[in-house]
Amino acid sequence: MKKLIYNNCGLFSVIWAITILLLCSTPGQFIPSVSWLELLSFDKWVHASIFFGLSTLLFIVAIKKAQSVPFVFIYLFSCIAYGGLLEIMQAKLFSHRSGDWLDFIANSFGCFVAVLFYKKLKIVFSALK
Repeated sequence: MKKLIYNNCGLFSVIWAITILLLCSTPGQFIPSVSWLELLSFDKWVHASIFFGLSTLLFIVAIKKAQSVPFVFIYLFSCIAYGGLLEIMQAKLFSHRSGDWLDFIANSFGCFVAVLFYKKLKIVFSALK
């Protein structure tokens, strides 16, 4: 499984970014509302998780291409900017959606958590070269 992710990390990154866009552009009336999940801030954990995944995939791209640490930060800030752009698009373009600062913070949190795993990712995926 690691080899599959490593060999296709660029493709998976693009697919995952498109999936995030599709999920974020889904009209609000099609998103289920479950009150007990709101108590657990489930939505924020979902936001953090999907951006953790996107950042992690891009960090694997950096590892695969032996890119230096500045590229990791470029990927990090690109993911954060993407999360912000999606929130703006939800507020301005998508029907029955609204932008949310807390969602942007959750998106960014997921990206920063991925940074904490960068060294571990480098150990695991450098061995596959």
